[in-house]
Amino acid sequence: MSLSQFVSDQYTKLPIIPTPALCANKTFIVTGSNTGLGFEAAKHLVSFSPSRVILAVRTLKNGEAAKSKIEAETGKKGIAEVWQLDLSSYDSVKAFAKKVQGLDRLDAIIENASVALAVWEPAEGLETTLTVNVTSTFLLAAMVLPKLKDTARKTGEKTHLTVIGSGVAFMVPGRLEKVEGDILDSMGKKNNSVMPDRYQESKLLQLYAVRQLASLNPVSKTGVIINYINPGLCYSELTRNAPFILRTQINLMRLFFARSTEVGSRTLLAGAFAGEESHGKYSSECVVKDHYVPEWMTNESGRRIQQRVWDSLTNKLNTIQPGCV
Repeated sequence: MSLSQFVSDQYTKLPIIPTPALCANKTFIVTGSNTGLGFEAAKHLVSFSPSRVILAVRTLKNGEAAKSKIEAETGKKGIAEVWQLDLSSYDSVKAFAKKVQGLDRLDAIIENASVALAVWEPAEGLETTLTVNVTSTFLLAAMVLPKLKDTARKTGEKTHLTVIGSGVAFMVPGRLEKVEGDILDSMGKKNNSVMPDRYQESKLLQLYAVRQLASLNPVSKTGVIINYINPGLCYSELTRNAPFILRTQINLMRLFFARSTEVGSRTLLAGAFAGEESHGKYSSECVVKDHYVPEWMTNESGRRIQQRVWDSLTNKLNTIQPGCV
């Protein structure tokens, strides 16, 4: 993407897609919703008076504070709920997913929570960015997919599994091609972790995984729309733990081009209400823009990498929770 296209995209006026009628009687989950884009998306959803909006947060205290703020700003009580979800812990993800199975319905989950770290830290046997952004994100996806399918079957309405990614996925071409052996295991080792690029790598892994997961779960059979959303450059707390150089570069760009957190959150909402045309696709500015996906991801080499990513991920997930994929 050229600089002029990036600037044009950043200044695109974004709509608020949902309406109270579209949200009536529905249940939504937003991960990472105590701050930033997730908070604003959850607040929008609460304002439309659905049955419930579940704030999935690592720290319950922060979640309760976010809930109180949402209720005060929307004037809507009895809709937002706070559930604990720590994506650095597989046990936490499994406990959360088990709780989801007890819901009467689940209409959309917005998997927004991610980390961008400056230094190598381990979590569940991998580097933490990979654990949070990739393995736990898709462990959760795999374990709530049955509830999304069940809701679609019972209601006759499409449900949504929306993964919040980033256009930075396209900034590391050729990186995965250089990885030998199992992709996640190899990249998860300290001596194989290039931390300044790790966030970008994690978003690339997410996109490959979304494309493969969607191809294996066609909407015609599942009733579930699975999509990947780029919120663009926004003001958020995501980069607070990012490498200094990357954080400085992003902060300088934000001065000129960043969307407000509220405006950026509209892309999350758009994903959770998008049509079948978004299934397995890259969306940005609230519309499908799969033509932004570079050829090196879609050509024969890219398809081989996608399969390797999927094989590595499913091997990991089925070890964590046998039979989940």
